Amino acid sequence: MKKHNFSAGPCILPQEVLKKASEAVLNFNDDNLSLIEISHRSKPFVNVMENARSLALELLGLEGKGYKALFLHGGASTQFLMAAYNLLEKKAAYLNTGTWSDKAIKEAKLFGELVEVASSKDSGFTHIPKEYAIPTDADYFHCTSNNTIFGTQMKSFPETNVPLICDMSSDIFSRQLDFSKFDLIYAGAQKNMGPAGTTLVVIKEDILGKVSRTIPSMLNYKVHLGKDSMFNTPAVFPVYVSMLTLEWLKNLGGIAAIEKINDQKAALLYGEIDRNPLFKGVVATEDRSHMNATFTLTDASLKETFDTLCNEAGINGLNGHRSVGGYRASMYNALPLESVQVLVDVMQAVAQKA
Repeated sequence: MKKHNFSAGPCILPQEVLKKASEAVLNFNDDNLSLIEISHRSKPFVNVMENARSLALELLGLEGKGYKALFLHGGASTQFLMAAYNLLEKKAAYLNTGTWSDKAIKEAKLFGELVEVASSKDSGFTHIPKEYAIPTDADYFHCTSNNTIFGTQMKSFPETNVPLICDMSSDIFSRQLDFSKFDLIYAGAQKNMGPAGTTLVVIKEDILGKVSRTIPSMLNYKVHLGKDSMFNTPAVFPVYVSMLTLEWLKNLGGIAAIEKINDQKAALLYGEIDRNPLFKGVVATEDRSHMNATFTLTDASLKETFDTLCNEAGINGLNGHRSVGGYRASMYNALPLESVQVLVDVMQAVAQKA
């Protein structure tokens, strides 16, 4: 039976990407060597890294605009620390919209004064704060574009003269934005791009070199830029799969094309949540994420029925995060519209049985 993978991460990947990746593990470039046993310094893999970095900039519309792309270790969690290490000299401003921005704030406090310009913690992170002021003397402003756990997404970003940093781990490459507004973007691959093990960092070079502290080599963006993401052995397989996914997206028509599909998926599922009296959305309607839809049953006694029907339909990964419960349908780029329709059909079947 076909599985419909709504897992929040590691994410669903295109079938053609999985096929190419599995072939490369056995025989990469027809060299009778596995991708995961060749030297990361060999020309075949250097080409992979260069292509992955180039594709990232191309898809984001940042080629020739002073940006560089890196693939680093440590996930977005290391970027919470690394961004502050490299950029926070005196004071930074943070918008707190969920667990991950909360963790980013915790790390940044190690390096300087933190101004939390707004927070939705009191409401259980069920909305995105709209009215807040960013200090003009801040070294940078940090936000999280999409909140995987709670299911909220920033629909717009503030106009500010300070450098803008964004954790885009769970909605990178999913919608059109003016990415040149951002000075630093980072995203763990495992939410919308590839397997766990590598993190995309896109950085505008001219924001670096302005802090007085000595930065350890492994946490220094300038060191990694100088070595073209090869300062230490990169995560060969995750970088390769990320490259394949970026190629798939480009061939599909890029971000503009996938955004239309993502909008269709979100409209279909949220339409059913709002229509069906047995289900209820968790977050503010205007802040609903197109990547992670969170919802609950209005009648808890139907949970077993719903879960059983989901299992019979081949639906996987629908349970909400352990910290909030309920359900969460993650509709990343590679999830087909067909899978969302299957979920909607199950939701309607539950209503018929009730």
